Amino acid sequence: MITLRDVILRRGTKVLLDKVSLTLNPGEKAGLVGRNGAGKSTLFALFDGSLHEDGGEFSRPAHWQMAQVAQNMPETDEPATDFVLAGDTRLMAVQARLNQAEARLHEFPDDADAGMAVGQAHADLHDAGVHDAVPRAQALILGLGFTTEQLHRPVNSFSGGWRMRLQLARALMCPSDLLLLDEPTNHLDLDALVWLEAWLQRYAGTLIVISHDREFLDAVTTVTVHIDAQRLTRYGGNYSAFELLRAQQLELQQSAFAKQQDKIAHLQKFIDRFKAKASKAKQAQSRVKALERLEKVAPVLADADFSFEFKEPDNLPNPMLAISDAAFGYRAEDGTATTIVQKVDRSVLAGQRIGILGANGQGKSTLVKTIAHTLPLLAGTLTEGKGLNIGYFAQQELDVLSPPDHPLMHMIRLARDVGPQAREQELRNFLGSFNFSGDMVTQPVGTMSGGEKARLVLAMIVWQRPNLLLLDEPTNHLDLATREALSIALNEFEGTVMLVSHDRALLRAVCDEFWLVGRGGIKPFDGDLDDYQRYLLEESRRLREVARQQAATATAKTTTTAATTAATPAASSLASPLATAEPAPAPQATSAPLASPAPQASPGGSRQQSAQARQALAATLRPLKKAQVEAERRMAELEAEKAALEAQLSRGLSPTEIAEAGRRLKGVGEELAGLEERWLELTGEIEAAQAA
Repeated sequence: MITLRDVILRRGTKVLLDKVSLTLNPGEKAGLVGRNGAGKSTLFALFDGSLHEDGGEFSRPAHWQMAQVAQNMPETDEPATDFVLAGDTRLMAVQARLNQAEARLHEFPDDADAGMAVGQAHADLHDAGVHDAVPRAQALILGLGFTTEQLHRPVNSFSGGWRMRLQLARALMCPSDLLLLDEPTNHLDLDALVWLEAWLQRYAGTLIVISHDREFLDAVTTVTVHIDAQRLTRYGGNYSAFELLRAQQLELQQSAFAKQQDKIAHLQKFIDRFKAKASKAKQAQSRVKALERLEKVAPVLADADFSFEFKEPDNLPNPMLAISDAAFGYRAEDGTATTIVQKVDRSVLAGQRIGILGANGQGKSTLVKTIAHTLPLLAGTLTEGKGLNIGYFAQQELDVLSPPDHPLMHMIRLARDVGPQAREQELRNFLGSFNFSGDMVTQPVGTMSGGEKARLVLAMIVWQRPNLLLLDEPTNHLDLATREALSIALNEFEGTVMLVSHDRALLRAVCDEFWLVGRGGIKPFDGDLDDYQRYLLEESRRLREVARQQAATATAKTTTTAATTAATPAASSLASPLATAEPAPAPQATSAPLASPAPQASPGGSRQQSAQARQALAATLRPLKKAQVEAERRMAELEAEKAALEAQLSRGLSPTEIAEAGRRLKGVGEELAGLEERWLELTGEIEAAQAA
């Protein structure tokens, strides 16, 4: 178990934790909560061994394997799968040991120790799960929102947020007894977040997570550790249970404090009244000692909660936006347009609260950026209401901030260029209301934390008095208190809100309707967020099926006979309804002929076509089934040989025999893995052909 006894932690001269004690048992899932700057990350540094306690005693089992997300941005040309696979440190260590042993045995064939090392390394590789390591790594990558086409792309080809997802997958790949996650949801969309919750619920080790997403904490954690006023307090239950228990605790504490103050006042009144009287001096002195012995109950000091409000808009045009036959996407430097969403006909009215939902890569941010004029509209019209004033919160704060400039410079420039005009002292006072005071007003933005940058962007939006708020993941770096302040401010805002967020608590609190961006279009989503999570699971299954059909169709094309072409003369001219409504991905285009019905013909022609179709199907299935039977036969042979080799290695053999058996076992394992993958491909192709 993890144990802290009277631990003191400092950051510089500041004491963050003062003589705190805590116990976390094996298998517990703990959420670490507290205000920004309370010491959560510093406590994480103690857990991972990069920081030592300044006093007291900290211990965790020495044999525990620990995993955490590296905070550095990976810079490598490694394929994504290989990068994540390297997170399995045990497997990599055994593989390195095997490589060394094989190199030694190749150089010295008669080295008995090298032969023994090769055989042992092969056995250890099997124990480490080498047979399914690649599928496990790819399952993690796909679960976090990547596509099958991206599995082998170089890590450097991804943007910063996607590289951090790969870092998360790499940490999850590591077999661990203790998993430390610091804000793991920051770079995730809602679909990846739902997947991560399910994965962590199945995780068997001890989990400690820092997060400002209350629904994520509720879904994952069973213990909450609260850092406040240099103290650690453990609460049984998730974040919602913690809020209830803490409220009750504070209420009891305040009640006890009030009662004690009454008692102190009574004692002090007696002392003041009778201390000068000889007849009562002894009793007065007794009351003085009782007062000194009294253990003081601390008052409940209310935290200075951050709060703000959006100013009343000058006007509310209605409709605010009218979108007609519009196409959204982006243009490359050479002018080539890539359309993500098209044929959009929507309107945005005054006072609407619209949550924008959609799986990763479907065009949510593209839609918001186009409305905010940071991307051009590719086709159609987007008509703005007279007097429309947009406040835009970009997912990447630096899209609207200048790193070398300080907050005051940003506000001076905003007041001058956009308005309203103001004196410098007014701007300083305004920044102070967003907790930018003293030297922070002139601190370069590039040196600020993510939460501070987010607050500055909010301040700049509020100053402009917008009537339409476009918010793209505004909570990524906000703590729970600031998220709550944002939720309250949005609910009181009189204008229109369009919100993209993975924070379900914010979506539930603010939005009263949802748009679904997906399959190349935008439509209303008739349901709540629970319905949307079910939709995500169904969509994930659909995409996997599309990918499987795409692979099966591509393979079938290489084996199909001329009869297949003759049997479906009109198929190539048919278009899928989905393909006409949106920019169709390759899977839809290739599977459309299979799904489309044949044109009507005479009864005789229909029977003839049916016969031709059966012949074509048989011709297509014959080589596939033959290959599948051959693969099954060879797999059975290899399984038998593998069992025999493992039995040999368990008996006493000479070093040369051990080395030879180890090499053969490796070859058998590799061939068997390849055959298993081929068998699965063949099965998918057969099912796809039969379904067609």
